[in-house]
Amino acid sequence: MSQGADNDGPYYDEFSQGMTIPWLPPVTVTEADNVAYRMITGDQHLPSADRGLAAKLTGRQGGMVYPALAMQYSIGQTTNATRRAIANLYYRSVRILRTVQVGETLRTTATVLGLADGKPRDGQHRGKVWLGIETVGDDGPVARYERCALVAARHGSPGHADEIPGPSDPAPLAGLVELVPSWDLNVLPRTEWAVGETRTDAMRDHVDLAPSLARMTFNQAFVHRDGTRSIYNKRLVYGGHVQGLAQSSLSRVLPGIATVVAWDGCDHVGPAFEGDLLAFRHTVVEELPANGGRLLRFEVRGATVDAEGTVGDDILVWTPIVLAP
Repeated sequence: MSQGADNDGPYYDEFSQGMTIPWLPPVTVTEADNVAYRMITGDQHLPSADRGLAAKLTGRQGGMVYPALAMQYSIGQTTNATRRAIANLYYRSVRILRTVQVGETLRTTATVLGLADGKPRDGQHRGKVWLGIETVGDDGPVARYERCALVAARHGSPGHADEIPGPSDPAPLAGLVELVPSWDLNVLPRTEWAVGETRTDAMRDHVDLAPSLARMTFNQAFVHRDGTRSIYNKRLVYGGHVQGLAQSSLSRVLPGIATVVAWDGCDHVGPAFEGDLLAFRHTVVEELPANGGRLLRFEVRGATVDAEGTVGDDILVWTPIVLAP
């Protein structure tokens, strides 16, 4: 795959099934990265914010990287494949294999699993690119997952017609117990939350510093840097930024989160733009006891709020599985 000296590409018609995307730089995650991420999202994950608490929880000295930040770096390191993305469609089958310690270096590989031509729009040919992702750190694998993006073609539709799956079905919680660490969850606060109950975060939040998060995580998608490359004629906010704000919201309404072990999926069903005001609501879908705590499957929905305070259509449906006391 040739991307050209000006990094213009890859385009959809330059991909082939099975190809491995060139790496973006590995990242050594520091406490400064934690601070910057907290500044952008307000994530209140207790073990990442409090090193002493993290040591009591895990029995390990040293700081913990925000689980959401580790995923943001992982996603950013895949975007050599999606510079020409028109939209990110979804993430699926996300498995967060372990937490990351401050000082670890993260490296990510992305492999093309499938390609499918889309219908041209306004003369622009494009297609779906299905990627398999693995991120590793100094102590071994950190995350594995898949993502699918709609990417612009340079010359036309090459005729790809692979069967690309949609968002993943819910993973049985019993199959995720092996990802649960043996930690002392008693050091975290417990929140009683019945299965089927929906809670709306009273604290709405607006999107800002969107280019900063894209740059920080090496996100290469043109539409997140340059509004003239977007079909909306303005800069599109990286979908992971919206997910990061959703995870921050979850950390407020469920302050005892130990970690996130998986996502069933993360679907971006509408665009977000700098300055948007967002509201989040959280529903516990399922619960399973695990290693002295609980695995909780959530459905988290994010919606835009207009100038009159009216909540509009959802733009995010995120389905994480978290560990909590």
